[in-house]
Amino acid sequence: MRDLFVRLWLLCGTLDAVYATVLDQLRGRADAGALWRFVASGPFGEAANGWGVAGALAGLGVHFAIMALIVAAGIWAVRKSPLGEVAVWKGGTFFGLMVYCVMYGVVLPMRFAVPFPDPDKIKLLLDLFPHIFLVGLPIFHLARARSHLVA
Repeated sequence: MRDLFVRLWLLCGTLDAVYATVLDQLRGRADAGALWRFVASGPFGEAANGWGVAGALAGLGVHFAIMALIVAAGIWAVRKSPLGEVAVWKGGTFFGLMVYCVMYGVVLPMRFAVPFPDPDKIKLLLDLFPHIFLVGLPIFHLARARSHLVA
């Protein structure tokens, strides 16, 4: 069980972090660390934006801490909730959508006063994509496969 959690945590955390970094670069930001300093500013305040490399590393730490909670919730959903009984693509998609709604509908508006849903439909889709395809579906696919091997 622990190895499943660690594998999913590292897989989903890395996929999501790479996606966010590449998307940020494609959106024109020259400093890749700025994204992660912004993430660090969530719990550590605006000062984190001036922390340089330490701020970027703190942001990655925050990202992976949040991902640990998401992966734990996903494994629980696969094993203990009705979502674990539906097709993997349905459960993973629904779970990813719920993660997106919590992050963009609760966490970010509380901390940064961002609108929800994002009125820019392209940005909304680009932000929704990783929650479903890089987080929800991998968690459900691998946790379900592991559950069947263990059972």
